[in-house]
Amino acid sequence: MKRIRIELEQVAAYPNLVAAFQQVARGKGGRREVEAFRRNIDVRLARLGQAIMDGSMPLGHYRRFIIHDPKRRTIHAACFDDRLFHHALMNLAGPVLDRALTDATFACRIGMGQHAAVRRVQHYLRRFPWYIQVDIDAYFPSIEHTRLLDLLERRFKGAAFLATLRRVVEGFEVSPGRGLPIGTLTSQHFANYYLDGLDRFIQETLPSRGLVRYMDDSVWWCDDHATARWTLAAVNEYLVRERGLNIKPNARIQRSAQGIAFCGYRVTPGCIRLSRRKQRRYRGRRAAWEQAWSTGHIGALELQRGYAAVHGITAQADSRAWRQEHLRRHPAPEV
Repeated sequence: MKRIRIELEQVAAYPNLVAAFQQVARGKGGRREVEAFRRNIDVRLARLGQAIMDGSMPLGHYRRFIIHDPKRRTIHAACFDDRLFHHALMNLAGPVLDRALTDATFACRIGMGQHAAVRRVQHYLRRFPWYIQVDIDAYFPSIEHTRLLDLLERRFKGAAFLATLRRVVEGFEVSPGRGLPIGTLTSQHFANYYLDGLDRFIQETLPSRGLVRYMDDSVWWCDDHATARWTLAAVNEYLVRERGLNIKPNARIQRSAQGIAFCGYRVTPGCIRLSRRKQRRYRGRRAAWEQAWSTGHIGALELQRGYAAVHGITAQADSRAWRQEHLRRHPAPEV
């Protein structure tokens, strides 16, 4: 395995920091922290570049909050300077990690994503008779810093850069020596790469067929039930031994003909349906736009744009009949 050398000078280079600022600021031009940074951008970027070079980044300041989408998650949003630093770091390290991944993993990758993963799942449902679906128990909080850093050191070289990666990883923990913050760019890339060994174990060692992984949600296919049970036990043993992780007890072995819930959709060999969560989201967003129009907060054109945005929630599913029935029961207001 060839290791890639990255120097801190590359991370701290002015063009890279400008690109990182543009990435962080995209779609957030009206926010106070973005405008404050923009007004003094040259000085702030120079200060950030110096902090990267002298080893004082990241700052490690997080804003903690809870979301329910659909399950309860604790999010740790990094401060603005740290977010910018994370983008500058991953502009260089991200493509290296991405090239190391197999084509079976779809999270946090350009040209991949949830919809591509769902389509691949349907493709395999049509081809192979049995699937095994597993999810990692408390994945982000359970990632071991030592194992993760060892994996990163196999991919990168450069003492100063590796020391920076160590500060990023060890600057947050849920329990001693474990945990990545949900909500940061570096965590997404590191967590995705942490399970690359699992992908290769399933594809290259086990008698499996297709494999699809979206972060810590993995599905693979086998030709019969007995093989499926054996591969599930082997995967569980691998995760405990090689990654210090445990599979949730709700692991499923099921016939492909019965379909699967994956990435917010109900996928069968014949169609892709909306999950109940996406149905609730569609109903809620449509009602919100119509309420804003009825109270005079938006005009007809803004309402039409809102409908287009809401339709995007359902666009990847075979949802036309469901949307027609919903519209019949809840007619749109006359504009």
